[in-house]
Order: sequence, then C-alpha cells, then structure tokens
Amino acid sequence: MQEVNLGLYFLSEVVGTGLLILLGTGVVANVALAKTKGNAGGFLMVNWGWGLAVFAGVIASAYSGAQLNPAVSIGLLVRGTIDFPMFGVAVLGQMVGAIIGAVLCYVSYKQHFDDEPDAASKLGVFSTGPAIRSYGWNLATEIIATFVLVFVIFGFADYGVADVGVPGGIGGLSAVPVALLVVGIGASLGGPTGYAINPARDLGPRIAHALLPIKGKGSSDWSYSWVPVVGPLIGGVLAGLLAPVLLSLGS
Repeated sequence: MQEVNLGLYFLSEVVGTGLLILLGTGVVANVALAKTKGNAGGFLMVNWGWGLAVFAGVIASAYSGAQLNPAVSIGLLVRGTIDFPMFGVAVLGQMVGAIIGAVLCYVSYKQHFDDEPDAASKLGVFSTGPAIRSYGWNLATEIIATFVLVFVIFGFADYGVADVGVPGGIGGLSAVPVALLVVGIGASLGGPTGYAINPARDLGPRIAHALLPIKGKGSSDWSYSWVPVVGPLIGGVLAGLLAPVLLSLGS
C-alpha cells in the first residue's frame, strides 16, 4: 500500500458523502414537502432516489474507496483494511460532507420548506424516524439492515483504490451493485425505521436541521438520534468480524 494523501482522502469522502446526502435528502424533500413536482411520490421513489444518490457518491469518491458511511469505515477498520488515521479522516470527511449536502438540499427546497406546515415532514427530509417508536426494536432493525449493507459490500468484487488500502478499483458500472443493494434494503427493511444504515447520513443532516433557520421546523428529535448512529456502527463491526468467515464458506 502506497503512502496515503490524507488531504485527498478527506476531500474524497467530503465530496462523495455530500453528493449522497444532497441527492438522498433531495428525493425525500421532493416526496414529502408541499407543492413539489414529486409530492406524494411514495416510498419506492425514495428507495430508488437513495440508491441513485449512493451511485453518484461512489463515483465521485474513488480515491478513498467511496466509503461514505462510518459503518462501512468501521467494518474496514475491523478487517484491517484501513488503519486508525484513515478511519478518523474518513469519518470526519463523511460528517462534513453530510452537513454540507443537507444544507444544499435546504437551499434547493427553501420555498417548499417555508410552505410545508408539518414540522415532522421537514425533519423527515433531514433524518430518519421510526414508524413505531421502540428503541430496542428500532436498534435491532438498524443493526440488521446495516449488517446486510456492509456484509454484501464486502462480498462484491473489489472496489475502491487498492493503493490507499481499500480493495480494488472503482469505476462506472462497479457502483451499480452498491446502488441496487441500497434500493433493496430500503424496499425490504426500510419500513420500521426509514433505514438510516449510515450514522453520517442521519447525524450530519440532523445537526443541519438544528442549526438552519427553517421556518416552523420544530424539534430535531435528539432523543431518537442515538439509534441511527449506534445501530449502524454495531452492524458495521459485526460485518467486519463475520464477513471473512462467512464469505470464505462460498469460496
């Protein structure tokens, strides 16, 4: 593994995660907010929007291996694919990118945020929330869904940049399986919690929601905010620990 340029590594995660969150929160805004062209487009539209958002983010962040998610990064750390400095820089870049992406979404839909009377719909653009609030079961859902995400990513053909310690080479069509995986997780496991499956995806925009001058925004629901952070991290650790064993069974 050649020496890593941590500055480029950081910027790669900022740009990739920023695009992911801009387009992902953007599709939620398009479905949830008043007077948009896509209003009431349905949950499957949200699933596909997030999948395509992942595709765009992966394509834009090849240098760092398109981690875009602290759960993926911690799985890579557990497997020994990246080291602690790379993990820390990646997660910092993901958080910065997530906040930037959420702010850009707000700017894009500012008039619609102003015209939307429901505070919960506004918060739902930025962060996830459970259909039935039960912290233990909500946590279990996020652990399971994130395990599927990270485990299957490890099962894909090599991706990322081998020179900086993330498997393989990303490019073009190599991003498609990741995007389709996210669509599949959303369509199948997204119902109970809205499938954060990414601490940066939930926490960064939730911070943006708390700080932005959104008209009638209401609470940022910090009492639930730990679930979409802790659950995905546990799922990522479990995938990092179990993937080498389980994937070897099929080789």
